[in-house]
Amino acid sequence: MQQQMDVGIRPYTMEDIPAAYEATLASVKEIQPFLPWCHPGYTLHELRTWVETQIVQFQAGNDFEFVIVTNEGRLVGGCGLNSIDWDNRRANLGYWVRSLATRRGVAATATRLLARWGFENTKLNRLELIISTKNLASLRVATKAGAMREGILRSRLLLHGETHDAEVFSFIRRDFEAA
Repeated sequence: MQQQMDVGIRPYTMEDIPAAYEATLASVKEIQPFLPWCHPGYTLHELRTWVETQIVQFQAGNDFEFVIVTNEGRLVGGCGLNSIDWDNRRANLGYWVRSLATRRGVAATATRLLARWGFENTKLNRLELIISTKNLASLRVATKAGAMREGILRSRLLLHGETHDAEVFSFIRRDFEAA
């Protein structure tokens, strides 16, 4: 059994690009099936453009993307609140973890930290995790993080041209007000 890894989250900066790129390329095989942005031909330019956009979007309050870092400052993944629907005060909560850091509590810890940040720093009331029923590792993360399983959405995701049923999990503001 691997030892738990203590992690924190913080917004992306331009200085994160080299480490994020290396972590992404080292983990394509595991990430690509469920996150199509991650592919063998992923370029530094794609990442740089995305990070530049995310910094602006964060400052504008439109999306909130974070790096997951160890206590020593090593980047081990990313997480974020995106696809925000301000009219209904809900957002998607997503995450990825580099392959060498999986099965050590990184994603579950980051998910809880991100949910808490979202409720403490925004007016969001609901955070949704929409996960392919084939993504067993991510389903375990949602459960371990304490998200409420709500059910299955048929043909909810289109991944690499194939439809996937998805399990929906959620956190709501009152889950964290009582904690």
